[in-house]
Amino acid sequence: MRGEFAANIESALAALWEHAAASVPEWLPMRYVEWLPLAYDVALRFHKTRRGRCNVYLVLLDFADRHRGPHGVYVGMTQHTPAERFDQHKAGIHAAGSVLKRGIEVLTGPTLHLQGTTRSEALRIEAQLADALRDAGLLVEGGH
Repeated sequence: MRGEFAANIESALAALWEHAAASVPEWLPMRYVEWLPLAYDVALRFHKTRRGRCNVYLVLLDFADRHRGPHGVYVGMTQHTPAERFDQHKAGIHAAGSVLKRGIEVLTGPTLHLQGTTRSEALRIEAQLADALRDAGLLVEGGH
């Protein structure tokens, strides 16, 4: 699907969901994001060294009204599952404004290997991952 026009990919994803929704993994994004392979490559540079209860996560942001592209990414960390934390953001519970206003979905795949680490390590990875994604040219929010 790489190199295809976004409209073709969106219709292909809609057909996929219509016929195979039950078998589609949770980490597969709901829409085409041109820079997603780059996000995977950058996130794979980071590794957890200790087990804990914190998770690093990415949220796809809608920046269609900006000049740098239709999407951005929010980098965060939480003791909840990334999906639960996304729901909290959207409900306004300790919400980051960018996720509350622009959040589309959780990008589970790139940070799947960064789940279940210590708080101190998750804070470090969150900040370093945000900087690395920015350095790679993505529009990044969060990553405190």
